Amino acid sequence: MGSFLRYGRHGVRQIIRFRDAANDSSVVNPLLYASQGLRYNRKLQVILTSNIDKLGKAGDTVKVAPGYFRNHLMPKLLAVPNIDKFAYLITEQRKVYQPTEKEEKKDVKVVKESKEDMMKEYEKAALRLDKAKLVLRRLIDVQKAKARATKDDPLELRYPITKEVLVAEVSRQLCVNIAPENLHLPSPLSILGEYEVPLRLPRSIPLPEGKVNWSLKVKIRSK
Repeated sequence: MGSFLRYGRHGVRQIIRFRDAANDSSVVNPLLYASQGLRYNRKLQVILTSNIDKLGKAGDTVKVAPGYFRNHLMPKLLAVPNIDKFAYLITEQRKVYQPTEKEEKKDVKVVKESKEDMMKEYEKAALRLDKAKLVLRRLIDVQKAKARATKDDPLELRYPITKEVLVAEVSRQLCVNIAPENLHLPSPLSILGEYEVPLRLPRSIPLPEGKVNWSLKVKIRSK
């Protein structure tokens, strides 16, 4: 079946190490660009380790949805990240463990994105951030709510929302990776309501006509 699993236990162990590391939240996904702190994570480039119908042959570099790779391809060792060390690993394993069926022999190479393609990704990410609204549901501080002078006074959150929380929610809700430095948030958000958080994005990303700066819309609702 042309599977990479046939190329030896050493290769499989290398892939399992990556899979286990990917489950650690402290590990940065090597598929995502961090050069400008921004990437619209709509499709991931991966190297197939097996022939998969309607997707490609073992050794091909293809684009797949992040969830499909994370939930199906990676756990079953059917694909690996499109980075040099995994491309080299697959090529070397093929030299040692020859497949039983006849198939075209070729070195596995990482497909590099052009600068133009990268800029298009950055623009898509920036536009998605600017047009979307991040909705968060949080608990309010009950004691402070009872102590309000009037019902019109703002409701304070039990736990303020920091830059790091917003970064995580942007990744989860909008599939865009940003860094805390991309958000201009002098102090955490501590009150229910709607906000426009200024975004600090690279100047190389052109603003839409009529816009002066980028911003992220955030709505905080009570649970």
